[in-house]
Amino acid sequence: MFRLSLPSRNVRHQFTGIPRQISGRITRSQQSSYRSYTSSSSSSKSSSSSYRSYGLTVLISSTTAVILSQLWTQRNLVQCDAFQVKTASDRSKAYVSPDDSQSQSQGEQVIPSSAKPEYASEEEVKKVIEILKSKFNEDQVTINPDELLSHGVSANTYHAAALPNVVVYVETTEDVSAVMKVANQYRVPVTPLSGGTSLEGHITCPYGGICVDLSRMDKMLELHEEDADAVVQAGCQWEAINEELKERGLNMFFPLDPGPSACIGGMMATGCSGTNAVRYGTAKGEWFLNATVVLPNGEIIKTRQRSRKSSAGYDLTKLFIGAEGTLGIVTEATIRLAPILPTRVAVCGFPGVEEAVSAVGEVINRGVPMQCVELCDTLMMEAISRFGNVSMPLPSLDTIFFKFQGSDPASIQASIKIVNEIAKKHGGQDLVFAKNDMESNELWSARKSAHWSAMALVEGGTCYSTDVCVPASNLPKLVKQTKEDLKQNGIVGPILGHVGDGNFHCALIFDAKIPGEFEKVDAAAHRMVKRAIALQGTCTGEHGVGIGKREYLPLELGEGTVAVMKQLKNTLDPKGIMNPGKLNHSTTAVPGLGLTCSNESHYPDH
Repeated sequence: MFRLSLPSRNVRHQFTGIPRQISGRITRSQQSSYRSYTSSSSSSKSSSSSYRSYGLTVLISSTTAVILSQLWTQRNLVQCDAFQVKTASDRSKAYVSPDDSQSQSQGEQVIPSSAKPEYASEEEVKKVIEILKSKFNEDQVTINPDELLSHGVSANTYHAAALPNVVVYVETTEDVSAVMKVANQYRVPVTPLSGGTSLEGHITCPYGGICVDLSRMDKMLELHEEDADAVVQAGCQWEAINEELKERGLNMFFPLDPGPSACIGGMMATGCSGTNAVRYGTAKGEWFLNATVVLPNGEIIKTRQRSRKSSAGYDLTKLFIGAEGTLGIVTEATIRLAPILPTRVAVCGFPGVEEAVSAVGEVINRGVPMQCVELCDTLMMEAISRFGNVSMPLPSLDTIFFKFQGSDPASIQASIKIVNEIAKKHGGQDLVFAKNDMESNELWSARKSAHWSAMALVEGGTCYSTDVCVPASNLPKLVKQTKEDLKQNGIVGPILGHVGDGNFHCALIFDAKIPGEFEKVDAAAHRMVKRAIALQGTCTGEHGVGIGKREYLPLELGEGTVAVMKQLKNTLDPKGIMNPGKLNHSTTAVPGLGLTCSNESHYPDH
């Protein structure tokens, strides 16, 4: 078994006051079995130098996120009922300091689960905390206010914080099962957390309860080189998996590549994808062969065997992909690996987004082998050029990032010729290529860190990040309408996207200190979602639903489909304790925030 944890996790804990030893902690009985992903082999170091260049940028980006999260923490505000916040001006009122917590009314208590009669009372929650302390080591269970806050808010999102009552750092699948059995017995809400990089409020705890932190479960349990697969725990970061494979001299990688520091558990929960999706697809493809899952009652199941395909019964693996932790907690998964093929990276500027997107559509339909095709509009290119730590000159235009892929240099060169012709047809400039691996890694790292570059466009800015996806042929229309909307409303909103599959992100940057700014960008985000659905698309291509887009499921999927989802939920989780408030289909909208409040319970039928 190999421990897979990039340094960024320890950095995060160092900044937030969480003990460093909680990340990847190894018990004495396990020490002889585990190997750190860091290699002492000089040859391995040489072979992975280009990947480490990428890893350095990932570390810097992750550290930036940590610092922003810590600045939030330093406000000395430790609790919030997200479902009482109706406008941005209400947000600060929803937080209370530790000194004020005892004087709050019943609706504002530290233990929000006590406000929901179907969940445990305040006294029952206290009893559960004592039970958990008796079952686990001292360093596995905490009610420290700083740690509760770090588990109830993310620097990646502007969704309101909502704290758990207790955090349990699980180390094994059996640990998760033990937690769920107690939670199920006492009706205590449970929110799972692995990497904490969610953008739609998945990790917040609107009804309090238990946060199950899987970050210590960061091991590669098995590696089957001949079958090109591996068994990993839910707390493994995808970058660390790829770095381990690189250092072992294996010419393969795990191709799903969402945001930096994302972990397997959250990647499955949100149905993630990333820049490689145009070539390798998403989490809902066949990249997860099976999963070990702890159900709400504590039962442990394995969804299927390790064979590459199976037609035996229901595909339960996919049932838990995209379920956002509402049906159970994934603790392990068998992941497929892909061979690493030669690539070349280039950028091409276009006179407008429509021309750029149209060119990409023609490239894809011609069958040109591409690993990645990414759009950055003019404003995003300005952000990357100024703040992205890129040394090579970049176009000051709406730009496509191409990563050509082929079995040999000749096949790549043939693809380049075709793309050059198509680009010029649509008004594009000549392709500008990275000269070496360092420039390629630098360029792609800047694209992966674009979220933070965009935030720097507005001094003291906050990012409201959202994504939608439409059929690729409808993407030019959606992008044009969105850019016109943002311009008319005076909103700074750089756009980037995985245009090869019709998915794009809009980073709405605003100053939260200015009254009315949040409401303005929130309204723009919701208009964009409605336009996407009207164009036969989805409210989210890869971020997930969380608390931010629940109201759009009936509009997108239809009431009948939502009713089937509700039946599945109520069958597996009849007490509604699994990540309540997320992916909730029986809700009413709260004006101003795009948050929603449950009318009765997590699902009124149970």
